[in-house]
Amino acid sequence: MQSFKTVQLGGPITDAFTSGWRVDDPKLARTVFGLKFKNPVGLAAGFDKDGVYYPLMAKLGFGYVELGTVTPRPQVGNPKPRLFRLPKDRALINRMGFNNAGVDALADNIERHGRPDGMILGGNIGKNKDTPNAEATTDYLICLDRLHSLVDYFAVNVSSPNTPGLRSLQAKEPLTRLLSELQARNAGYAKPRPILLKIAPDLSEGELDDIVSIAQETKLAGLISTNTTIAREPLNTDIETVSQIGNGGLSGAPVLERSTAVLAYLRKNLPAGFPIIGVGGIIDGKSALQKVAAGADLVQVYSGMVYAGPTLPAQINKALLTSMG
Repeated sequence: MQSFKTVQLGGPITDAFTSGWRVDDPKLARTVFGLKFKNPVGLAAGFDKDGVYYPLMAKLGFGYVELGTVTPRPQVGNPKPRLFRLPKDRALINRMGFNNAGVDALADNIERHGRPDGMILGGNIGKNKDTPNAEATTDYLICLDRLHSLVDYFAVNVSSPNTPGLRSLQAKEPLTRLLSELQARNAGYAKPRPILLKIAPDLSEGELDDIVSIAQETKLAGLISTNTTIAREPLNTDIETVSQIGNGGLSGAPVLERSTAVLAYLRKNLPAGFPIIGVGGIIDGKSALQKVAAGADLVQVYSGMVYAGPTLPAQINKALLTSMG
């Protein structure tokens, strides 16, 4: 098993260097699924799986950070290399495989670092690779219980393409059962947390209709649209290069159109006011505004940071302010 370490971040030099990157304006504040966000720009799951870097992300001006995906037991993930850049497309392909130090390590790190500047924290939870789907609910419940007092909301990840068989949990019957059991456990706490579902961009309209139905039946607090895609079109990178990379989830600019279309479909078919977080293909202020126009209440970025750099949250927040007039 690989060694996982906690690092110390921040300090006066970091504060001075990043102070100009933050955009603080009360007009950016949002209250969504009962939580008050100082701005609607979040860091998507996958960047900080173990709760090591989120204090620094607060300094970059993010309104919230979604930690994880975390599993009950540590796992090293898929063999390397497992992350690939497609510069011509401003995209990434990854097959990380939920590499993380386990839910106890994440909990310990949150307890150690606390909440910088009142940042909202989400916990993105999954199952271990060697846990059969028939027993997956137990893994999700372990993560929910361990993190319940430490995070503000939960995101249920059944949509990563990099854990074999995981996406089959998006089918109507197993997904309804999983979410119902999570909600039942959540309701037993003095202060239940909002539970959201993160979905794939590769679902058909019929499958999206099922998601709409399940979200209402299980009283989800919101949906996250979307995860990475298994599709490989449209790409500017040559076919041979993409073929050599092999399996994995595609993220970045090429995902924008499809993920935003999924978001718009959900917004059209869900009840008015049902919260949706838009993620997928956001690389600048303009693409973030497309998510908002399609119906997103909040947005998330990850791959866009690779190409746009650490000022991306500020770019998006400035674009949002400008759009408000």
